[in-house]
Amino acid sequence: MKDPIRSFLAQHIKGRTIQDDDDIFALGLVSSLFTMQLVLFLEQEFDFEVSGDDLDIANFRTVNAMAALAERSVSAGQGPAEEFSSR
Repeated sequence: MKDPIRSFLAQHIKGRTIQDDDDIFALGLVSSLFTMQLVLFLEQEFDFEVSGDDLDIANFRTVNAMAALAERSVSAGQGPAEEFSSR
């Protein structure tokens, strides 16, 4: 799940390699408005809906946090888990 997230971030954050535990907001690489782009990307890429408590910015600070959110959501039945076993 991390590869597509890394690719998406690389398209929007030029000239910097993002590590999986880099806080992209604390490092000033993106604005809080970018969170909505991340939400839309994750929903479309992994076929689940982000809502309620999952809209916490902490879920979008790092590649690891975004991947964990997607994995939790897919495991909870909000998306087709079978698609991701090969990623």
